[in-house]
Amino acid sequence: MKIQVASRIDRLPPYVLGQLKHLIYERRKAGYDVIDLNMGNPKDAAPDPVVDKIREAVLDPRNGRYSASAGIYNLRRDFALKMKRKWDIDLDPDTEVIATIGSKEGFSHMCLALLGPGDTAIVADPAFQIHTYAVILAGASTISVPLGNDDAFLERIEHVLTTMTPRPKVMILNYPHNPTTMTVDLAFFDKVVAMAKKFEVIVLHDFAYGETCFEDYKAPSFLQADGAKDVGVEFSTLSKPYNMAGWRIGFCCGNAQMIKALGTIKGYYDYGIFQAVQIAAILAMREGDKFVEAQAKIYQERRDVMVRGLRRLGWEVEGDNGPLATMFVWAKVNPEHLARYEGSTNTMCMALVEEAEVAMTPGAAFGPLGEGYVRMALVENEQRIRQALRQMSRVLNNNVEV
Repeated sequence: MKIQVASRIDRLPPYVLGQLKHLIYERRKAGYDVIDLNMGNPKDAAPDPVVDKIREAVLDPRNGRYSASAGIYNLRRDFALKMKRKWDIDLDPDTEVIATIGSKEGFSHMCLALLGPGDTAIVADPAFQIHTYAVILAGASTISVPLGNDDAFLERIEHVLTTMTPRPKVMILNYPHNPTTMTVDLAFFDKVVAMAKKFEVIVLHDFAYGETCFEDYKAPSFLQADGAKDVGVEFSTLSKPYNMAGWRIGFCCGNAQMIKALGTIKGYYDYGIFQAVQIAAILAMREGDKFVEAQAKIYQERRDVMVRGLRRLGWEVEGDNGPLATMFVWAKVNPEHLARYEGSTNTMCMALVEEAEVAMTPGAAFGPLGEGYVRMALVENEQRIRQALRQMSRVLNNNVEV
């Protein structure tokens, strides 16, 4: 008997990152030491006090029961306190904050709460995959707009909102941006809010890398803009700043109606995050500011090593020192190198797993405008990054010193 899956599954393309992950697994199984710079999956440890707290909480049998799908009150309260402390944003823990099983789950279920057949969302190109495919899984459609962080980008969005019928319902933004590392200032979000109010469009902002910033840059929160809570929400996560990716804990905050809608969806789908994780997360937010700053400095040092090496390979990275935020480097591949692989970053990245034992993400996986670029995660230590660059040089550049 042939099983006919839902049409939404047929609308999804082959998951390139899944294919790459399988190739890395097979190569390692064969005994090769693949240096994996593909995923933003932190390898550094979570804060010691947070690990100690979860050990303690796991032993309490009360924490093994079903929790609240919205997150326990103290967790939501401490997140609101953190947003006030770091970005001077006032949030009601009861109505304007909800805990999510990582920001990816929250974002996906928010799309399910807001969108359906006939609806359209504006998504930048390139974009993190879930920003596109959560919309598709909700039964809606996307329209791509070339990514930017300036007035020209906002004008492209406004053109879509002015000319498209029916008008798109949702605008999806992500700064600091994954994969391109692009950043914005607060004035940008002021303009976004004004546009959203003018065209009555909802804003979803992914702020997953808001605390992973370098040098003197401090990423603004979308909710700092006047009136932002009237038009949208923001998603945050403990995955990257606290090295708690596998713990699966994040937040959605902002517009109370949207938070309520997400809560309704989550009430049907899940029983909340393991309560021991929530208790440990409270401690992380209360006492982890210095840890977050120290981790960002570690990523900055790795960024410096990677950017210098890539530039010696003849690859281009924007910015004097490279990106100002995220845990990635977005690099334009030397055209001569790309030509060896039929001009395809997908082909090149698959081949380099075998040829150089180095894994990175092809830019084309994030949209057509990502072709010609790769995303490299700063998850390995400096020694391993240098080793990866040497191995790439051996294959691509005749052992040019990097």
